[in-house]
Amino acid sequence: MMATPLRLSAFFALCVLLVCSALIAVTLGPAEISPGEVWTIVLHHLGILPESPVSRLRDAIVWELRLPRVLVACGIGAGLALAGAVMQALTRNPLADPYLLGLSSGAALGAVTVLLTGAALLMPIGAFLGALAALGMALGIAHLLGGATPSRAILAGICISALASAATSFLIFWSATGDSYREILSWLMGSLSGSLWSDVGLVCAGLLLCAPVILLSARALDGFVFGNVSAASLGIDVNRLRWMLLIATAILTGIMVAIGGAIGFVGLVVPHAVRLVTGARHRRLLPWSMVVGALVMLWADTAARTLFDPRELPVGIVTALIGAPAFFFVLMRYRRVT
Repeated sequence: MMATPLRLSAFFALCVLLVCSALIAVTLGPAEISPGEVWTIVLHHLGILPESPVSRLRDAIVWELRLPRVLVACGIGAGLALAGAVMQALTRNPLADPYLLGLSSGAALGAVTVLLTGAALLMPIGAFLGALAALGMALGIAHLLGGATPSRAILAGICISALASAATSFLIFWSATGDSYREILSWLMGSLSGSLWSDVGLVCAGLLLCAPVILLSARALDGFVFGNVSAASLGIDVNRLRWMLLIATAILTGIMVAIGGAIGFVGLVVPHAVRLVTGARHRRLLPWSMVVGALVMLWADTAARTLFDPRELPVGIVTALIGAPAFFFVLMRYRRVT
């Protein structure tokens, strides 16, 4: 009886920690800004305070530079962690991540193609369309092989990923020079520099569109863990639900990759780490993964932009440096449990 209120209290505390972390992250940087100034600037832009005592320069640093980046980092971390948890359930593969079906490679190919045409502003659209095209091709190949089962979908995704990666490398080798080469390299390694409020809107739109569909399917995902037959015996329309969740995951991942680039390990490690605390029930696993993913991504990006100031690391390097040993630790814990 006390377990549920205790879990709710812990989840609420985790959400409060996320808000406090975001506030602290906005204050960090070359220009020292206090938490009080951040609150004043936010309340002023929301129309709650008619006038702000903070200078225009400091206002611009918070509102135009740091706050959008912090919100984008939180949104991308939440989205990738949620997508990773879904992919691990649908494929019954503990090594599954949001990029399993070639979404990252397809998004990279779309983004690079758009960049090389000189339309850098359309890069998120190109990456998103590339991710959806990769998903469609992977599922199409799986269907031709006899049906979109988890194992066939994974194999098809590996095939599409290799093909898209080869095409991306060829385009970079053949056409990229100067600034376009640096932009492509930065995107491929994952970067949130230059995040705008329009990016915040896109990330929020992806979460608002896809997260409710996934969260409302939590009980059904519990059935997928034991296989298609077990899920069908519980009254779940297996094929319909799998397609719906795969499409939702593809849209969510496509948007996140389009904004932040190919950021690894968040979608792979976070669901495993959260599962050690919440158990395997997706009703708890999914929302906890979103909050923990947001926290991990927030602090990874904060470290990327502050540790070696004035130089900035691609956030994908930081998540890999954190994620690889963390995943090894999680694997060791699972070995002891099993």
